[in-house]
Amino acid sequence: MTASEHEHALYKKIALFFFAYRSLNEKPDRIAEKYAIQRVHHRILFFIGHLPGLSVNELLTILEVTKQALNVPLRQLREKNYITTDSDPHDKRIKRLHLTGSGSELLQELTAVQMEQLQAIIDKVGASHIAAWTKVMEEYAEERPGSKYLDSL
Repeated sequence: MTASEHEHALYKKIALFFFAYRSLNEKPDRIAEKYAIQRVHHRILFFIGHLPGLSVNELLTILEVTKQALNVPLRQLREKNYITTDSDPHDKRIKRLHLTGSGSELLQELTAVQMEQLQAIIDKVGASHIAAWTKVMEEYAEERPGSKYLDSL
């Protein structure tokens, strides 16, 4: 393979990442629209749902956003009664995040379509390919500050 062919193959893999990401989020985005929320809200619900009691600062680390960027979507989720915040019992300055019952139901609806889609792909390509794919994703994720929470999900 020439350098040019190798480069072209890498461009194609980058494009595949883009299309896969779009496919992963297409159905949940449509569901989110029905609830007048966006993808950012889904991400917030996902991590709070799988890491109950997560602090606001921990969520900032995971999502790699500023307090300003997180403020509005968190407020909207509280107003819609999808999440609650309470003070940490040991340090009242720390706010802990939890899903409400309706937040858990919404997260389940949003995530179920992704899990079904992922399982269908795993079934199609075979489990033997998933280990290599997972390793590639882990290598990418390793660079992210929030990846330290992966084992807790």
